[in-house]
Amino acid sequence: MSEISGVQLGAAVVARLLAAGVDEVVVCPGSRNAPLSMAAWAAGQAGEPLRLHTRIDERSAGFLALGLTKVFARAAVLCTSGTAVANLHPAVLEAAHAGVPMVVVTADRPARMRATGANQTTDQVGIFGLLVPTYDVAELADLDAIPWRQHGPLHVNVQLDAPLVPVDGPLEWPARSDAEGGEVVAHSSRRSSLSLPDGPVGDLRTVVVAGDDAGPTARMFAEAADWPLLAEPSSGARRGSNAIRTYRLLLGTALGSRIERVVVLGRPTLSRPVAQLLDRPDVEIRVVPGSGAWPFHRDGALGMPGIEKFDPCSGDWLKSWQDADRELSRRIDRLLAEEPALTPYDVAAAVSAALPAGSLLVVGASSPIRDLDIMEPAAPVGERRKVIANRGLSGIDGTISTAIGAALGRPESSRAVALMGDVTFLHDQNGLVLGPDEPRPDLTIVVANDDGGSIFSMLEQGAPQHAASFERLFGTPHGTDLASLCVGTRTSFLRVTSRPELEHALSSPNGGIEVVEAMIGRSDRRELDARIRALASDLR
Repeated sequence: MSEISGVQLGAAVVARLLAAGVDEVVVCPGSRNAPLSMAAWAAGQAGEPLRLHTRIDERSAGFLALGLTKVFARAAVLCTSGTAVANLHPAVLEAAHAGVPMVVVTADRPARMRATGANQTTDQVGIFGLLVPTYDVAELADLDAIPWRQHGPLHVNVQLDAPLVPVDGPLEWPARSDAEGGEVVAHSSRRSSLSLPDGPVGDLRTVVVAGDDAGPTARMFAEAADWPLLAEPSSGARRGSNAIRTYRLLLGTALGSRIERVVVLGRPTLSRPVAQLLDRPDVEIRVVPGSGAWPFHRDGALGMPGIEKFDPCSGDWLKSWQDADRELSRRIDRLLAEEPALTPYDVAAAVSAALPAGSLLVVGASSPIRDLDIMEPAAPVGERRKVIANRGLSGIDGTISTAIGAALGRPESSRAVALMGDVTFLHDQNGLVLGPDEPRPDLTIVVANDDGGSIFSMLEQGAPQHAASFERLFGTPHGTDLASLCVGTRTSFLRVTSRPELEHALSSPNGGIEVVEAMIGRSDRRELDARIRALASDLR
């Protein structure tokens, strides 16, 4: 037996988390992690500034911690050994690629039990790969080697020996002053200075591409130099008159072909037109380094001197984008207004319009965030509204849990809405399984339900020549009754079939977690998108 018991080591780990500023702890039930779980419980009962969450599904737990951390909370997730650890992998990979500093604490057997056939024991050291540092903790001294200040996820693997629970009564939590540790940095995309990459600053026709988590610096770049701003919804930069709502479509016009330089901030992931722009050999690419694993680069990240080295673009470069954007936006809105049935673009527009200043919007991957990208107008510069999405790896995993975590991490008075597709909703339906004592936010989950994967209808596999295999391989209709799923988890549910019904539902939230299912079609999605793209064909 080790010189230190599992109870003692588990309490020491939780004390370090608290001293490092962790105030949200997500616990998954298990035997080996009992010392960690019971220590977190005891700390909360003793009045430590800690809010405890429990989840029966480690994948949901990981994304709950991710969502909490993305809104500047300090969150850690604790789980038992074996496959439980593997179920955290999707959330940890997303955190690594997005630069989100969540803490993952996994329980393990003592080293002497590894590779011996011991139950529920595998090699957990380095299980999340090279992108995530693992610190294998067997003794108190090992905690001193952990750099609690991280700009991405941190994995602490704890070797817990028997006894795993207190043998002489409940665990007594020490006074706060007894805890030691460093500081965990809250995730933030805010940059302290207005700066641009080094290099020639000639009068080139320039646009700013603001990808996920670019922050307001991207907007300030664009405004200072009179550049068009091509900002994704989760960039944090889609504000002001320089932001171009329909940029994705305009990049395919003659206007897009005139671009000579691109300044990139954040992680651009949403559209092929942007990817094609960044791949053009005739375009100068300047990258403002961002956070996360493998941030965008083409020729490597560059240094950043002051904005004053860049002269504003001469002529009508910005105005030409603004004029084309206004005209194309009018055309799109007119076309959609004439559609007889509710479209996915209507759903995105209604959600965007329903959110007041200071609100939170969590957007799922696949079609919904791209629909929002077309429909969301730029907000006024002074209006603060947070839009987040899991764009590190752009997966559909854990979106409900991410949204719940993000909503819990926001002020209670702020409105919180999540927008996602039906497949994304089903992928994380376990996120709605909350015990009676769990913190529950006020969160409206809008599900654009087209009974399958409509995004594939807009890609190569959705072409008419592949129609025979499309439904089985890509469309994947499921026919699931979302109302019944919500009944099973005691989640408030409403189904709407028109934009007025959706707008009414969004204007009158019931409180707590509620699901609004917006019924849309999928059979005409490819044709609808083709008609929208055609609206830009004559713009210059």
